[in-house]
Amino acid sequence: MSPPNVAQGRDRLRIAIQKSGRLADPARALLASCGLSWRESRDRLFCYGETLPVDLLLVRDDDIPGLIADGVCDLGVVGRNVLQEQGQDRVESGRVPAYREWRALGFGGCRLDIAVPDAWDWQGPQQLGGKRIATSYPALLRQWLQAQGIAADVVLLSGSVEIAPRLGQADAICDLVSSGATLSANQLKPVLTLLQSEAVLAGPVEAFDDVRGELADLLLRRLDGAIRVRKSKLLMFQASRNDLPTLLPLLPDAEAPTVMQVDGADRMALQALCHGAVTWQRLEDLKRAGASGLMVLPVEGMLA
Repeated sequence: MSPPNVAQGRDRLRIAIQKSGRLADPARALLASCGLSWRESRDRLFCYGETLPVDLLLVRDDDIPGLIADGVCDLGVVGRNVLQEQGQDRVESGRVPAYREWRALGFGGCRLDIAVPDAWDWQGPQQLGGKRIATSYPALLRQWLQAQGIAADVVLLSGSVEIAPRLGQADAICDLVSSGATLSANQLKPVLTLLQSEAVLAGPVEAFDDVRGELADLLLRRLDGAIRVRKSKLLMFQASRNDLPTLLPLLPDAEAPTVMQVDGADRMALQALCHGAVTWQRLEDLKRAGASGLMVLPVEGMLA
């Protein structure tokens, strides 16, 4: 029997994010860049939206997919690794998928890798046949092993996975990797990547059919703009009309610039939204090509 949908009739959007951890601060900063602000409750587990009817629920990241599935919250910021692991676990247990990835958010990047001892002469995935692989992501590992046709023992560990081979608990591991320093410290080397993970916005499979749908659409538009301009700059300068064919190809990953005539027919003012790095070298290249009065300005937001 499916659990009751406690979200029915709610006229405010509720987003679950990590209470603490590496995704917590970036998630709040990204949502704040979308114009959201909150008033925190005394227990600091619930934040009431003030600028928009969008509230925050501060929880453990492992709880977020289940909260979406049960309708306790509408959306959640969570690692793709957590979302897909729990989604695959639902599939294995015969439950219907109740959530999906809505947006990749561009922070919290890591990989779900298989790593083996440095001493191994790695020949390929089939070398894992008959081996013990320790992991905190058993569903994703089983899915991958089945797809590869590899019979291996999955050893479930909730933490300190990287030390399992040294303790004799496993022959290899499947774990999250960021820099690889922890693997190196335990004489392990990554050999396969099962998943490229980052923070994502997760939500229900079906779209909202009430006021929450309008709020979700508004939030997505703002998120898209905030993500797009996160590393963008507004480049402004003046140049002679005759120099434009040389200057325009030098703009770093820029959208079509706005060009305005100033000081007579020959002098032009340009501004371009640049999504690539506007380096000192690039500015000097533009100046040598005829640009003057070069200015680089931060972009706080964009609505396409």
